[in-house]
Amino acid sequence: MARKITAGAKEEVRSEPNVVPLCDVLLVLLIIFMVVTPLVQKGVDVKLPSAQFTGSMPENPPVVLALKKDIRAPNGFVIYINQDQVLRENLQNALEEEFLTVPEKKLYLRVDQDLEYGNIVDLMDYIRGAGIEVVGIITERKTEKGD
Repeated sequence: MARKITAGAKEEVRSEPNVVPLCDVLLVLLIIFMVVTPLVQKGVDVKLPSAQFTGSMPENPPVVLALKKDIRAPNGFVIYINQDQVLRENLQNALEEEFLTVPEKKLYLRVDQDLEYGNIVDLMDYIRGAGIEVVGIITERKTEKGD
């Protein structure tokens, strides 16, 4: 609290908020968000295959189907629809339900590069059975070193 003393011996009290602690807290929060934001991953952690020629993908695709290799799972992989785990038996129904509210029947596929081709073919049968005609495959861009 600040006080103003004038020559006539009158003392006026001025009330001013102290914003320094507020600025300190805001700066700390800003630094935390700057550090954490790049670490936030979108989707399921899948080791994607790399390709030299890749297309652009929308920022927030409406439906992403991911297959992650997991040796503990009965089939050797786990299926996710938009980060929600789905059983293989319920996959077609879950896809149909997911696409009820989506205007464009376009599915984006994230598959672990270590999975066998036969598993992906079986998955495509479920996708076609759900009435989805357009499937985009998500890959990582191949680097210059020939990864």
